[in-house]
Parts: sequence; structure tokens; C-alpha cells
Amino acid sequence: MTIDSAGFPAPAALVEHARRFQAEGGTPAVPRVAATVLLLRPTDVDFEVYVIRRVAAMTFGGMYAFPGGGVDRSDSEAHLDWAGPTPGEWAGRLGVDPDAAQAVVCAAAREVFEEAGVLLAGPDPATVVGDVSGDDWETARQDLEGRRLGFAALLADRQLTLRSDLLLPWSRWITPEFEPRRFDTYFFIALLPAGQRTRDVSGEADHTLWIRPADALARAKAGELTMLPPTLVTLAQVAAAGDLAGVAQAATERDAATPVTPRLDLPPDGEPRFVLA
Repeated sequence: MTIDSAGFPAPAALVEHARRFQAEGGTPAVPRVAATVLLLRPTDVDFEVYVIRRVAAMTFGGMYAFPGGGVDRSDSEAHLDWAGPTPGEWAGRLGVDPDAAQAVVCAAAREVFEEAGVLLAGPDPATVVGDVSGDDWETARQDLEGRRLGFAALLADRQLTLRSDLLLPWSRWITPEFEPRRFDTYFFIALLPAGQRTRDVSGEADHTLWIRPADALARAKAGELTMLPPTLVTLAQVAAAGDLAGVAQAATERDAATPVTPRLDLPPDGEPRFVLA
């Protein structure tokens, strides 16, 4: 799939939302800050990315996306062992203050554990914890997901350090104004840690798969996978990097602070399409 100025087809339900919003002169909702993570793993040829399909009852239900979710208050209030760039250094990359940067990075690490069972933490700043699929880890994950346990407390209980250096900032997207629920989402890249594996554990997803970015784009073009512009564009960007080393290099040059907001073009005649603004 080529990503160009022609835009992207828009699902009928979103077109309906947009037309209603336009007709009623609606007031845009305030976007909630969120984080999402592209988990990558090497293959014999290049690499694959982990995607999940949101359950139909959720916002963006039926769409394939990457693990992620909203920032919680606990993410900004957490006091935890931290490795990699400091919150101040993250602030420079993300275009926010250090407290907000810590919250976004914590949310990225927390959400990828909640939704994919992958933990970006280790016993010291140079290592990563191994298999976290056992029953005790699953109980902790469920307690975290149910907000009976905070992310900082989970790491402290197991004497683990958050490996913020395993996250690479990539981009920032804001949901279009017509959507009733909007997100200001920071996209990160992370390599699946050795010894860990993704697990279909999220109650917010009804299907998961590892897939080459180019194959995901081809299946989206064929109508087999439904994706919104942020997912499509990001897949095209990482596919263009060629290999994992290329993705890591590209991440160092990315603008992860300036937001991109898709706009839905509703012409009197013709097909409604998302365009990027």
C-alpha cells in the first residue's frame, strides 16, 4: 500500500460520526494522553510487528492496532527505578515537561505488559527479565489491569528497573475532532525481549497476530485487515526502514513531538477519505 496525498478510505461508521458532528456543530472532546507500542521481532528475512484487533464494543472496535492505552494518574505519580534516558531527556523528545514525559513512558511500558504480556524491565539497568508467562506473573498482570496494583509497585515488589531505553520514540497522533472519544497518542518502537513472548491476554482484543509490516499493508489494501491512518502510516514507515537496524536508526531522526491529526474529507460527491493534517 502506498501512503500518499490521496488519503485513506474511511469506515462507514466514522463517516456517520463525522457527518453528525458537522451537522450539529459539535464541540471537539479534549484528547486523552495515551501511548502505544510497536513490538518488533526479527525473522529470517526482515522483521514482524505485533498487532491486535480491538473488540467490537470498544472505541475503534474491529480495527487492528498496536498494544496501548491511556495514561493513568499513577503513571505520573510513580516513583520507580529507572534506566535509560531520564524523564528530562524524554521531555525533549516528546515535547512535554518531565513529569508528563515520565507518565507517557510509564504508560507505554505498562500497557504493553497489560495487553501483550511483555515486560520492559530488568533486575538492573543492563538486563531484561526473562519469561513472564507463569501463573504468578499472570496474577500480577491481572491485578495491574484491574488497577488493584500500580505499575511502580509491581516493579518494586520484584526489584525490577524500568528499561526506558528499550523504547524508541516514533510519532504522535491526535484523533480527529469529530470522534466522541479522542486520544493524543505517542507511538513507540520496542524489540521483543529475548526469552519473552507475546500472549493473547487482553480483554480488549479478540484477535492477535505477528505479521511483516508489508504483508499487513497488503492485507489492509485487500480489505482483510481494517486499520486507521495512524496504523497504516506507521506500518509503511517501519517497512520502509528495511530491517531492525534501519528502524532503530530512523527512530533517532523522528519528530515524536509534533502531532499529526487525520482529517476526514467529506466531499458532496465522491468517496469520503482521511487526509493528513
